[in-house]
Amino acid sequence: MAHLFLSRVEATPDGEAYRYPVPVDEHAADGAPGAEQWRSLTWAQTAERVKAVAAGLMSLGIRSEDRVAIASSTRIEWIIADLGNMCAGAATTTVYPSTNADETAFILSNSGSRALFAENAKQLEKVVAKREDLPELRTVILFGGAAEQPAAEGLTVLTLAELEQAGAKYLSEHPDAVTEAVAALDKEQLATLIYTSGTTGRPKGVRLVHDCWAYQGVAQEESGLLRSDDIHFMWLPLSHVFGKALISGQIATGHVMAVDGRVDRIIHNLPVIRPTLMASAPRIFEKVYNGIAAKARAEGGAKYKIFLWAAKVSRDYARTTQANRTATGRATAPFALKLQHAIADKLVYAKIRAAFGGRFRGSVSGSAALSPEIGYFFLGAGVPILEGYGLTETSAGTTVNRPDDIRIGTVGRPLPGTEVRIAEDGEVLLRGPSIMRGYHEMPEQSAEVLEADGWFHTGDIGDFENGYLRITDRKKDMFKTSGGKYVAPSEVEGKFKAVCPFVSNILVIGNNRNFCTALIGLDETVIMPWAASHGLAGKPYAEVVASPQVNELIGGYVKQLNGDLQRWQTIKKFTLLPRDLDIEHGELTPSLKIKRPVVERTYADAVTGMYEGANEA
Repeated sequence: MAHLFLSRVEATPDGEAYRYPVPVDEHAADGAPGAEQWRSLTWAQTAERVKAVAAGLMSLGIRSEDRVAIASSTRIEWIIADLGNMCAGAATTTVYPSTNADETAFILSNSGSRALFAENAKQLEKVVAKREDLPELRTVILFGGAAEQPAAEGLTVLTLAELEQAGAKYLSEHPDAVTEAVAALDKEQLATLIYTSGTTGRPKGVRLVHDCWAYQGVAQEESGLLRSDDIHFMWLPLSHVFGKALISGQIATGHVMAVDGRVDRIIHNLPVIRPTLMASAPRIFEKVYNGIAAKARAEGGAKYKIFLWAAKVSRDYARTTQANRTATGRATAPFALKLQHAIADKLVYAKIRAAFGGRFRGSVSGSAALSPEIGYFFLGAGVPILEGYGLTETSAGTTVNRPDDIRIGTVGRPLPGTEVRIAEDGEVLLRGPSIMRGYHEMPEQSAEVLEADGWFHTGDIGDFENGYLRITDRKKDMFKTSGGKYVAPSEVEGKFKAVCPFVSNILVIGNNRNFCTALIGLDETVIMPWAASHGLAGKPYAEVVASPQVNELIGGYVKQLNGDLQRWQTIKKFTLLPRDLDIEHGELTPSLKIKRPVVERTYADAVTGMYEGANEA
């Protein structure tokens, strides 16, 4: 990756590489948050900072394959620190900023990290609190705030600016230090340790080498997924493999990346950045769709009817053009449908595209399954979602839909150089340069998923359809009812998200049970306005979801869902949770995957209550 980066700098030194927001002033005149402006870095300017960071790390004694961690949200400094690590020959350990002190200490200790880039004092406090568990950690570099010395023996704290200054001095004395470190890199040298989100048990450190990331960059470019003229809005957590892989693609193509990880600024940033490309988890599109539907519902009358009509036209148009493209190679539709689509475009779709900045050519979706109904809606509205598939263990992307040939309901075709095979039991197996080189210091667990000839067992169930991969479910999540019928819970959950605009999270339960039930968390921003207009104004969220009105509302959507399911898949009973699932309570991973065992334990009484008195034989 360091070679790829320096080659990019040499090829387009004056080209714009990154944009990032900086405050103009702390507060506006009325006391509101201050204004911001976007600054840019050229590739040459980026390289100057990256080399200074690399040399600064060398001045601290960091050498080949030493681990240097980053605990920060997505921001320009994260990218500079990561590239600095790799250009010094070191390896980056990624840590989510939301990770608690105990797990942060575990990751830093297990990885043997010698230094840490910390976003702020809050991240520093975690390692100070666990200092006795981190004997190898000697230095913390702060992205923000002053470098105040903590009450922790043997721990040096400095700012990123101070590290870069130390690096500049080091380069004045050793001008070829970074160049020589990069030249000494091997493609099989450790570049990154990413710890799996851990839906069960302690996270495992996934060992990803330089060749994994270099392959990702080249494959994304060759597939046509990324283009040199793209403007990519990067808000995904870079501690997650999905965001990290897209940095590789950006370096390979040289396109502009606008970096701001503040999720609450996404809607504000889109019309400012006007991106051509964005990557996201499906939950963002679900929330956008639910928000659009809720706004139309609140306006009532004709506007809501127009939205419902336009949503149906959008899906019908997308389904028809996709089917015709598959059959004939031409994305055509009957004249009447084209006319309806054109009218709906002026009334509804154009406004949606404008909200995304007006020049959107696609959004890559990963980390969880996208509901096909959501996918068809946005495709028909001219905001195509390119669903892909990958795991931490595969450096993210292995298959992806292409902008010029989208198959909703699939995760696309393999990237160039990646092989896909379906095992006899339906498990998806992968092989190629992006596959991890094992779990850190866990040879037995590595051998369980990696075959000697390079095939990786994903744990996902899937099948091929005309060269496109379809993922059915997680192998470990599928369950069998007491009647002997298999149920893929994510399939049912995805269908419910498509029909119910109020849902945030849903967990289908039924292993060894006579019927299926569900735990459902509602989207507070959508259900509360509905509640206010239905006699529940002023009530707190927990009372709203416990009300007969809301239970009857959601029950209607469950009935609608059941009409599209096999008998053994249907939801016989459901419980609305008193709060939505979240990361803070340990129910979601940082990448927003549900920790099923945790949720089932937390709400064990509710699950038991749904089966009380039922015939479990």
